[in-house]
Amino acid sequence: MKALLQRVSEARVVVDGDTVGEIAQGLLVLLCAERGDTETVGQKMLDKILKLRVFYDESGKMNHSVQDVAGGLLVVSQFTLAADTRSGTRPSFTSAAPAEEGRHLYDHFVAQARLRHPCVQTGVFGADMKVHLVNDGPVTIPLTIIGA
Repeated sequence: MKALLQRVSEARVVVDGDTVGEIAQGLLVLLCAERGDTETVGQKMLDKILKLRVFYDESGKMNHSVQDVAGGLLVVSQFTLAADTRSGTRPSFTSAAPAEEGRHLYDHFVAQARLRHPCVQTGVFGADMKVHLVNDGPVTIPLTIIGA
């Protein structure tokens, strides 16, 4: 499973002109399930995201997690994180989980996040989404969790 985290001061997702998810300070989580991923892999990804210290403390050091600062999570499905660009000029997405498997893993990740964190918003799986964000820092962190 892959994720791209962006520390944001605000972010929102728009589908067909309607805002479907929105947070103030927190993390925008672009999430990709890959072939062979399991719910356990998703749980490990969530554990890492909730504990990752990317928010400043009073000394200006990145010592606080999204939980510490009571920030939001905006979780957006992003199968293109599975892009393989090693050959040619058109990315291959064969390592991405098939749509139904990806949807199941995304839904499970979101459900677990909502059990463990008070502010979780989402995009719409498989929809054409417009993501608006103000990257704070900028801080952008790629994460990969393999096997479980």
